[in-house]
Amino acid sequence: MLIKDILKAEADSSEVRVSGWVRTKRDMKNLVFVEVNDGSCFAGIQCTFDKGQGLGAATETGLSRLTAGASVIISGRLVPSPASGQRLEIAATDLIVTGEADAESYPLQKKRHSLEFLREIAHLRARTNTFGAVARVRSRMAFAVNRFFEERGFFLIHTPIITANDAEGAGAMFQVTTLDLAALDGSSAQPDWSRDFFGRHCYLTVSGQLEAETYATALSRVYTFGPTFRAENSNTARHLAEFWMIEPEIAFAGLPELMALAEDFLKYLFTDTLEKSADELDFFDRHIQKGLVENLQNLVKSQFTHITYTDAVNELQKSGEDFDFRPVWGGDLQTEHEKYLTEKLAGGPVIVTDYPKDIKAFYMKLNDDDRTVRAMDVLVPRLGEIIGGSQREDDMKKLEKRMIDMGMNIKDYSWYMDLRRYGTVPHSGFGLGFERLIQYVSGMANIRDVIPYPRAAGQADF
Repeated sequence: MLIKDILKAEADSSEVRVSGWVRTKRDMKNLVFVEVNDGSCFAGIQCTFDKGQGLGAATETGLSRLTAGASVIISGRLVPSPASGQRLEIAATDLIVTGEADAESYPLQKKRHSLEFLREIAHLRARTNTFGAVARVRSRMAFAVNRFFEERGFFLIHTPIITANDAEGAGAMFQVTTLDLAALDGSSAQPDWSRDFFGRHCYLTVSGQLEAETYATALSRVYTFGPTFRAENSNTARHLAEFWMIEPEIAFAGLPELMALAEDFLKYLFTDTLEKSADELDFFDRHIQKGLVENLQNLVKSQFTHITYTDAVNELQKSGEDFDFRPVWGGDLQTEHEKYLTEKLAGGPVIVTDYPKDIKAFYMKLNDDDRTVRAMDVLVPRLGEIIGGSQREDDMKKLEKRMIDMGMNIKDYSWYMDLRRYGTVPHSGFGLGFERLIQYVSGMANIRDVIPYPRAAGQADF
């Protein structure tokens, strides 16, 4: 049985068997206490071996070899525990050591390790309380994401990881090639991409949005949930080179419908996590981020404030705050600006709309003022931006002019233009970085600690 199921049972002396890894072992005169955890829940279970009851030779030998980190199968009776802080324990009778862990070299001997140290042993860190909790929350939230969209009539679309298009227009993309790069080393000549595997220059995707639009204009409501890649050489606690994105696209929808979906989405996910991951959130609240649970509860109950980018900049300029980056119209909102808007101006989540066109992507719908686009960013206290989205430009002539003004090759996007050429509709979508979401609900400060194997500048171990 899994420990999470055992802990729900009655202490009726029924026979149980638990499999897992040893967290601690305490050896007393006649008793040996072994705490076992199998990762199924936050708690472990204590297994008590009574030497006075005549344990078998194999069990006696196994106990003598037992150390923290060893994997075991333990059988016994489920009984009330006399120890404080636990309702049940296993009166153990049989022990099988399935894998030993050398006490001298096993790196998780201590109860507490720094997160920096644990990043160096990413293949073992899931055995700790912190990373076991992160993994369980991540899994449950992924399930909740799919359930949310399924309940609202969305279809999951698997968009390509390899693409010939730069969805963001930023150019920070990883190249995909089978050409002999060593032969090109030091050469000023451009590779002949026609000889490459795909017959053209290709990359790892930065977003599944453009491809998702093709299905939104056929199935009405779709979403993608998969890995994306950014080749930004940013060695910070907020950047990853490989991360997961959630990207819904809705046909026949404008910015108001998109904002309502984003608010509904976040409140659904946070409510689900508060209900289904209460033990993990309690741990994060006590050890990672004080007040975390209360903050999530407040967000679920809050009304999202709506403000235009122009009004937001005006509020920042007259705030009297000594910002590191002076807020100016036409510039990106920095994290310090976003935190001021959420934590001091609104006292809760904020949706900023109608950004200057020059700082946003080519596909965003132009407003009548010809200066701003129908974009939105959802900002939350403590983190800042958590969702970015927009209404997409559905007017082919306006989209074409925008692409020309940005120096883009329209021929590369002829398929994308067809969506406007044949049965165009108003449509909108947003993107949510899954790791940003996990950071927010766990309080983990570094984004590399909420993904099993972080890929960042200079880091591709394991």
